[in-house]
Amino acid sequence: MTPSRPYLMRGLYEWILDNDCTPYVLVDANIVGVQVPEEHIKNGQIVLNISPGAVRDIVIDNDAMHFNARFGGVPQNIYVPTLAILAIYARENGQGMVFGHEAGAPDPNEPTPPPKERLRAVKDTKPASRPSLTVVK
Repeated sequence: MTPSRPYLMRGLYEWILDNDCTPYVLVDANIVGVQVPEEHIKNGQIVLNISPGAVRDIVIDNDAMHFNARFGGVPQNIYVPTLAILAIYARENGQGMVFGHEAGAPDPNEPTPPPKERLRAVKDTKPASRPSLTVVK
């Protein structure tokens, strides 16, 4: 069977939005293929606000989640392989799901770079002010 994580991601994303909450994802930035702004990574992880007001053109398919977002006013393409998503939750109340290792899933450290047409190199920018996102437990 195919991994269930992308299906759960899509369902939880819609559920969080339908309940007028803000969907956040916790990402393991050390997984091969993750393309996020490195200056916002803490302890190998990054929290991303994936609400429609914060991102553009979000796609959550069976391989990855990708979208356009601004960090410090600089637009960037974000690419996160599905296996790098550790959790999805609502900012307001912490409701959501933490993902564990899934039987039959490929090794998350196996080199499978994302398709080049989906990516734009992350530009070198001056460090922005500290992000205001926090992990809700």
